Amino acid sequence: MVRKESRTKVRVNKHRKIRNRFAGTAERPRLAVFRSNNHMYAQIIDDTVGNTLVSACTLQKEVKAELEKTNNVEAAAYLGKVIAERALEKGIKTVVFDRGGFIYQGKIQALADAAREAGLEF
Repeated sequence: MVRKESRTKVRVNKHRKIRNRFAGTAERPRLAVFRSNNHMYAQIIDDTVGNTLVSACTLQKEVKAELEKTNNVEAAAYLGKVIAERALEKGIKTVVFDRGGFIYQGKIQALADAAREAGLEF
């Protein structure tokens, strides 16, 4: 009988492998993305000290007010724009993109493209 691991376990293992390859520094922090069924979360993290420098998610009032739905590609693109604007305000221009073990398509790709268009480099 064929037994498949759950998608969540597979994603967590992929994320662990990705995190072994790179980490955010003070000069180039890590843009970490998490996607649940209902919302998206993005953080810019300095891994040397373990601090979150900037964060944005579709749960926040100012972000949620601009969105019709919080779990589609348009919401992801808007979140990418918001996180990039907040990062540029703090003086962060370049980041390392951490897709969190998710496949780079759809919402994850929309968030990354919107962040690049808004001025972040990665």
